Amino acid sequence: MKTLDKIPTSKIGRTSEMVKTGAKIGVNYIKYYSKKAVNPTMDRSSLDEDNATDIYDGLKSLKGSALKVAQMLSMDKSLLPGAYVEKFSLAQFSVPPLSAPLVRKTFKRYQGAFPEEIYDTFSKDSVNAASIGQVHRATKDGKELAIKIQYPGVAESIGSDLAMVKPIAIKMFNLKGEDSKRYFSEVEDKLTEETDYELEVKHSIKITEACSHIPNLKFPKYYPELSSKRIITMDWMTGQHLSEFAKTDFTQETGNKLGQTLWDFYMFQMHGIKAVHADPHPGNFLISKEEELIAIDFGCIKEIVDEFYQPYFELAVPENINNPKIFKEKLFQLEILRKDDNDREVAYFSTLFHEMLSLFTKPFKEKTFDFADAAFWDEISSLSEKYSNDKELRKMNGNRGSKHFLYINRTFFGLYNLLHDLKAKVNTYEYVKYLEEKGFKNHSAL
Repeated sequence: MKTLDKIPTSKIGRTSEMVKTGAKIGVNYIKYYSKKAVNPTMDRSSLDEDNATDIYDGLKSLKGSALKVAQMLSMDKSLLPGAYVEKFSLAQFSVPPLSAPLVRKTFKRYQGAFPEEIYDTFSKDSVNAASIGQVHRATKDGKELAIKIQYPGVAESIGSDLAMVKPIAIKMFNLKGEDSKRYFSEVEDKLTEETDYELEVKHSIKITEACSHIPNLKFPKYYPELSSKRIITMDWMTGQHLSEFAKTDFTQETGNKLGQTLWDFYMFQMHGIKAVHADPHPGNFLISKEEELIAIDFGCIKEIVDEFYQPYFELAVPENINNPKIFKEKLFQLEILRKDDNDREVAYFSTLFHEMLSLFTKPFKEKTFDFADAAFWDEISSLSEKYSNDKELRKMNGNRGSKHFLYINRTFFGLYNLLHDLKAKVNTYEYVKYLEEKGFKNHSAL
């Protein structure tokens, strides 16, 4: 793969790259409409492919927050056309890495010494490159190590990068008014945390220790003394990325075992420690030869505050979601319904979220749930299409829901997609019992 000798780090330099990308997209539209004039039956697939390629090519040269947002969007396969999902998903673990000279220079700036002065051996070429940093292999004192190096300028450009993608997000999600700032602030805060590698090491050690009891789950050991604000040193873990493993001919038993491990890992984080690995994409998980799940990245951790946790999970209980009075009360607590809503808006959004929550909480209403069930995913696609084409919704203020929804919903949807990739049938009954112990009402379905 081609390497990069430099990355634009100034606001002007990064904006210039995006302007070039915008010009390419403009040309794509001219080509598309010229062809469509000749062939009116032509669909948008070629335009989507060209635009997705040009946008991704522009973002991968910048790296950083803009590329991270593209990666986040790729996790929701119902939100974007397939061409965008396919291209943007490459940001998970397959982008052009920094060249060897730039790696050495960057490492010295961050760590105060060259790699060969710290490690016994250090691979000059990266083994994995993603949106915020890339990984190199090293050894020290007989230990195989993975060294994550943050790209230069990423932490300093978060604000300007988000300013570039903000107009697109406002249009895509129909956000209006000053109230939308809280969502962008939540994303900026999380991205800022992801660039703080000292914080990531602390999170990693805390969560791996808390979750060490979960069967078939492994973590690398982290070395704070060999890490810094922009460098992380951890054990080298051997395995296939989950997305690669999912393409192999694994047995149903193996898929179920790995899926159960994922489910137990996330449920314990949600309800046991109230802090969750909020970046569940395939690049953050490996499958070992022993068919164990390995979690390798804890850059994005979302703490779950009680004022959100309580009403959010109460709506997973059928007798709550189907009780109009309780349901409406929880929607106000979760900021889905607003005090300035008129009767039409209350009725519309109550119906919309009842449909959505009834569907997304299906896994919690059965003792065992099959995440390979095509009917479940068809329902998700149909519901997404229904409301994406709803002209009534476009007229309304899209500022709906607590800011905490951004990363908690992202976590659940990412988890569901990983379980689908594994074709896993998961026992959810332990989760139900845990909720009952926490004081939630019994699930009438059980």
